[in-house]
Amino acid sequence: MTDYIAALDQGTTSTRFLIFDRAGNTVSSSQKEHRQIYPRPGWVEHDPAEIWRSAQHVIGDALAMAGLLAKDIAAVGIANQRETTVLWNRKTGGSVANALVWQDTRVADYVTELANIGGQHRFRKKTGLPLSTYFSALKARWLLENVPGVREQAEAGDILFGTIDTFLVWHLTGGTDGGVHVTDVTNASRTQLMDLQSLAWDKDLLGAFGVPAPMLPRIRSSAEFYGVATQGPLRGAPITGMLGDQQAALVGQTCFQPGEAKNTYGTGCFLLMNTGNEPVYSNCGLLTTVAYKLGSQPPAYALEGSIAITGALVQWLRDNLGLITTSSEIETLATTVADNGGVYFVPAFSGLYAPFWKDSARGLIIGLTRYANQGHLARAALEATAFQTRDVVEAIESDCKVPLSKLRVDGGMVANSLLMQFQADILRRPVIRPRTAETTALGAAYAAGLGAGFFRNTDDLRQHWSIDRTWTSQMDAHRSDELYRLWRRAVARSFDWIE
Repeated sequence: MTDYIAALDQGTTSTRFLIFDRAGNTVSSSQKEHRQIYPRPGWVEHDPAEIWRSAQHVIGDALAMAGLLAKDIAAVGIANQRETTVLWNRKTGGSVANALVWQDTRVADYVTELANIGGQHRFRKKTGLPLSTYFSALKARWLLENVPGVREQAEAGDILFGTIDTFLVWHLTGGTDGGVHVTDVTNASRTQLMDLQSLAWDKDLLGAFGVPAPMLPRIRSSAEFYGVATQGPLRGAPITGMLGDQQAALVGQTCFQPGEAKNTYGTGCFLLMNTGNEPVYSNCGLLTTVAYKLGSQPPAYALEGSIAITGALVQWLRDNLGLITTSSEIETLATTVADNGGVYFVPAFSGLYAPFWKDSARGLIIGLTRYANQGHLARAALEATAFQTRDVVEAIESDCKVPLSKLRVDGGMVANSLLMQFQADILRRPVIRPRTAETTALGAAYAAGLGAGFFRNTDDLRQHWSIDRTWTSQMDAHRSDELYRLWRRAVARSFDWIE
């Protein structure tokens, strides 16, 4: 057996391929951004063909940099942006339209329509999810109803549905020439079409959302043999792991015990706590989701707090306002001031996710005076990420009745020491960054390694996790609570802007 495993990590803004050794060290990596398409306010799209081209590019690039071939890779895992929805033609391989990204809010009217019948939480017992623009089912319905001829083709079995994991595996394993049409339980749990207990597509949910059954992929575990790559530079490599990106980070952080939690700071922020082998249903606005299912073992479940806009707010300051020229400059600018100057930034660009679930909220900057400057705006943007994380932590603690003793963190924003220190200050508990920052890709590679027998069990994986840095609170508790109180006042002002 070779000594390398790999992961194709397809995210909201870029696609990456990483190769790891047996100890979880990164051997090589390649990354390529793809376009963010905004046809109308609230609409967010990706070009699936561009994503597939980017995937092939980064795979070849990372293999070349490492001096490796596909035969040197023991197993490949896939991590993907969840909920983003693609419909494509089984015979041609072409998508019927651009992919609808998880941030896209065009299905808001559908949410209202279904909620008027049975309330926002009518499907929560089966799916763990509230009605929201976030999930895949209504995005599929929009494509079926708005792209001419697609519903008829779907009912005839000529149109395939999938999140990005499904789309990539189908292409990698042959596409129109026998491509495997599968998804794993974590991604299926984000469609709002799967029953959390049976781990199967639910007939009643399909009917309620208007999604034809012939479109759907087969649901598999997160670590097993799906197929062999037949396309491009990975040809011959087995694909044996698949996880939604946030669940992949949970595995990469080796959070295999109930009560262990991680927060990933990327385009959005996603805090997941492992709740064990039985789903825990939230009373505080959190999502109940499948954490992972490793081969034939029982599934593990998680409570999740999904935050739509965190790193994307830094990108917005860069691209839309020109406040900075690179994302890394946000920390330097924020350190030019001692505090936020009374300025709060609520980034409800596409509504608010957990724990509020307010599709009608919109972003605001509040507390402005003549004293406020660019540094205060930059600091308020970073602090918004930490405040939103505390919102989720308090909800998780309320649901589980167990205090969170520490928070493991990962994602691009954890390189920002100012943010991590403020996060520890606002949470008043340790914030821990692991030695390997690429936990999403590593988790997908770990799942693939388990699926291929490269690793024996999760104990093998725990041996490789280690701490890089820990931040502890340095702020007075009264000051921390007062900042958070003002944050919650600002959040309340953002509610119901869209009538």
